[in-house]
Amino acid sequence: METYQISPLGTIRSPYKQKFAIPRQPRLIPEARAQLEFSGEFNREEFVRGLADFSHIWLLFRFHETADKGWSPLVRPPRLGGNEKKGVFATRATFRPNAIGMSAVKLEDICYKNGKLWLELSGIDLLDGTPILDVKPYLPYSDSLPDATAGFADTRPETELEVCFSEQAIAFCMKQQNKHPDLYQFIAKVLKQDPRPAYKKSKGGVQNYGMCLYDFNIKWKIENNLNTVLEISHQ
Repeated sequence: METYQISPLGTIRSPYKQKFAIPRQPRLIPEARAQLEFSGEFNREEFVRGLADFSHIWLLFRFHETADKGWSPLVRPPRLGGNEKKGVFATRATFRPNAIGMSAVKLEDICYKNGKLWLELSGIDLLDGTPILDVKPYLPYSDSLPDATAGFADTRPETELEVCFSEQAIAFCMKQQNKHPDLYQFIAKVLKQDPRPAYKKSKGGVQNYGMCLYDFNIKWKIENNLNTVLEISHQ
């Protein structure tokens, strides 16, 4: 078979420092801000001339953290509890033959400063360091299909989880208002999505977890349907 060589045009700088806790689709958490930093020959304003006229863009990227683990014709979608297999082309799973993903995200701003070009984005669902292969404008008249159906993923994922914060966690978020004004809402919405592995969701009792967002360590516990943020600290 014919093969192709593709070079990334830039890299995502994201608050998600690990795969755990990343939302499974874009735009589920509007507070998730990120930057696409262009590099090499693509670090030129000519490449984005006219892009500011569009509110949203498509990002084509590579699943760089899982690409070396190979691919599978069958996967277990989290939406089905991880108990039922579907063909990989019927899902958006990471274990794909060419490890290519796509996300439609909001374009907040285009920046060029000190010889560096980057895009400010929101609603991101990409791991920090993700290589971007292409950028395309989102076209509502063509890309939005109101009558489309989506099988087992036909509705927006929702949970019955509630989220609360300890006094320490609230105070920590308040101190980050200048740099991260939406930190409280961001963490709450990440936990509302229930980032646990599918097999953990059916287990009872108290479960304790930790995750990294931006440069913060976040510890929380879940008991019944309540997520409690216990502690937030700097890494």
